[in-house]
Amino acid sequence: MKNIYFDYAATTPVDKKVLDEMIPYFIEKFGNPSSVHDLGREAAEAVEKAREQVADFLNCNPAEIVFTSGATEGNNWAVKGIVNEAESQKSKAENQKAKTKSHIITLSIEHHCILNSFKAAEKDGVETSYLKVDKGGLVNLEDVEKAIKENTILVSIMYANNEIGTIEPIAEIGKLLKETNLKRKKNNLPKIYFHTDAVQAINYLDCDVNKLGVDLLSLSAHKIYGPKGTGAFYIKQGTKIKPIQYGGGQENNFRSGTHNVPGIVGLGKAISLIPEHRKKTEEIKSLRDYLVESILKNISGSYLNGSKKFRLPHNANISFDGVEGESLLMLLDQEGIFVSTGSACSSSSLELSHVLKAIGVSPGLSHASIRFTLGKETTKEEIDFVLKILPEKIEKLRKISGM
Repeated sequence: MKNIYFDYAATTPVDKKVLDEMIPYFIEKFGNPSSVHDLGREAAEAVEKAREQVADFLNCNPAEIVFTSGATEGNNWAVKGIVNEAESQKSKAENQKAKTKSHIITLSIEHHCILNSFKAAEKDGVETSYLKVDKGGLVNLEDVEKAIKENTILVSIMYANNEIGTIEPIAEIGKLLKETNLKRKKNNLPKIYFHTDAVQAINYLDCDVNKLGVDLLSLSAHKIYGPKGTGAFYIKQGTKIKPIQYGGGQENNFRSGTHNVPGIVGLGKAISLIPEHRKKTEEIKSLRDYLVESILKNISGSYLNGSKKFRLPHNANISFDGVEGESLLMLLDQEGIFVSTGSACSSSSLELSHVLKAIGVSPGLSHASIRFTLGKETTKEEIDFVLKILPEKIEKLRKISGM
């Protein structure tokens, strides 16, 4: 039985070209980049090459790229680093008003690593705002503007949602915050930094940081056919942010710790291959549309979750009346079809999806949702097999539930 993978939003297989680039740095070129001998310099050069590859993709200065263990670290850093720096400056202020606790803004549908970082900040007395989204999962620009206060220092909004694939208006928010910061500067108010979790967007969307107007951007290698455990964090020059990890002063004192050279090399290669992979975007979107349209047409009581227009081309999150999502996932798994019931980070939890709840999906349908995400290796034959198997499994589960 051939395995059919429809969970590319959770992780991607490492591209063979990426693996080939990485292998020498496990065995032959194994030096520590901090070492001054030839093996160390060789590793350091590989790290800097990868830094340039990431910077080229994001259209920024290589010095603005810091390598991390992944986007979870970058997202935590964005929140904690900005807050810690702001609070550090306030502790030095003589003016009592200047010591007012900071305010930070995010979306109600963010990844848990952002939401939990905000909750941790709340425990330290930081004021937080969680913006609502519409039924498609989109934030309203006016709501962002209305949420801003004198003590606001950070807005963190994901570029594209990991569960429903909704694409947020990041460039428009960036423009709004740029105009807002010009006014704030005249009034001697703190700058509002703008961060985006771009993990799901990197493969498909324009991630030019200048066009987006962001100060901070997080990404992860394993979502773009690179290795797990490696990521990059863009920090715009001049951004006042504290490190959250201390040690030997690697990454220009921003992020201490021995470099994961093979992983960094893999990230650099993977991101350099994205233009090549994007040639298949229209094909992926066409296959996704075929999958969605066929399901909605042929399976009664099926509903697409999230925006149809502002959506990543590979994502299809669908709920089925009278079906328990975990049970459907297991039945599909038995057929070698791998899907998700939500984000991979929380798919083992029986709690309702906070994303589906935020867009108004009922608890019953939320528990009955399946996320299909396609990739560059997905074929029509695979989709046809899923379309053949899926109605049978849903009918079986509906009979059990008495629907």
